[in-house]
Amino acid sequence: MRTIRKFEFLNARTIDEAVNTLAAYKGKAWPFAGGTDILRMMRFQPLPENLYPEVLINLKTISPSLEYIKEEDGILSIGALTKLVDIANNALVGERYSALANAANKVASPQIRNMATISGNICQLTHCLYFSKPDNRFHCLRKGGSECPAQLGDNRYCSIFGDVNGCVAVNTSDIAPALIALNARIKTNKRMVNAGEFWDVRVPGSTILDEDEIVVEIQVPRPPPDAKSVFMKFSIRSSIDFPIVNGAALIGDGVARIALNAVAPKPYRATKAEEVLKGKTIDETAAEEAAIAAVSEASPLSFNKWKISVAKAIVKRMVLNTKSR
Repeated sequence: MRTIRKFEFLNARTIDEAVNTLAAYKGKAWPFAGGTDILRMMRFQPLPENLYPEVLINLKTISPSLEYIKEEDGILSIGALTKLVDIANNALVGERYSALANAANKVASPQIRNMATISGNICQLTHCLYFSKPDNRFHCLRKGGSECPAQLGDNRYCSIFGDVNGCVAVNTSDIAPALIALNARIKTNKRMVNAGEFWDVRVPGSTILDEDEIVVEIQVPRPPPDAKSVFMKFSIRSSIDFPIVNGAALIGDGVARIALNAVAPKPYRATKAEEVLKGKTIDETAAEEAAIAAVSEASPLSFNKWKISVAKAIVKRMVLNTKSR
């Protein structure tokens, strides 16, 4: 029988109140926005006892609101608590930042998108099948254990680009590769970080955020007028599931940025594929060469070599999809 957990629920009125509470509880407080990931963790209890929170800090009560979408001086600014459904349906985002709109539209189900926030999606825990098993059935490396059961077990959906201190779990954010491809920046209460540097590779870390740090805004520069951005995702049940592989690309007007996710412990920037495309006309040959380059450094595990083929296909299709506007 699962433990009935007691915790406090604090409605934060300001950013300072939220981060001061986080600091005071030293890792025993969790920020709460849409709650889709937290509710799953609290219900199925995959974590060891010492990792659950004593307080949940409601960020939705912060004033002024952190829920907005606006563009000024060529920069799209999105408040951290903006719901994914609003990003997916925003006409401006869809027209100028299509990879981000498409990524938001591919997260989970409509019910989840109506609740989930952009900051929650990029801050979700890196995980695998073993990490997520209910009742902490597998006390793995990411939870402070001594071994990674996926190394010799079911690693079909794990990393094809190496491990972190033995852990082969992957980042499954759909928003992450879109932000990296679009050269976005993530603003916290402490600093401004390039999207490509936001995700951490430590165990058990998933992002660079300190205990007293929260995301407050995402900033995306307007892409060059002749560049096109795309997002693609492969999963077992269309958008409902976490991705097996997903990716985003911004190509054209002298720009080539390609990012993959769910293939490594953090989003994977396919720089070798970008280099292949420099100075080339986008055609079948260029797209195939970029796809091969994107996975040239892959080192699959015993049961996930097939993910290399999926990643190649996604890169090739993304590149070809940017051929015409």
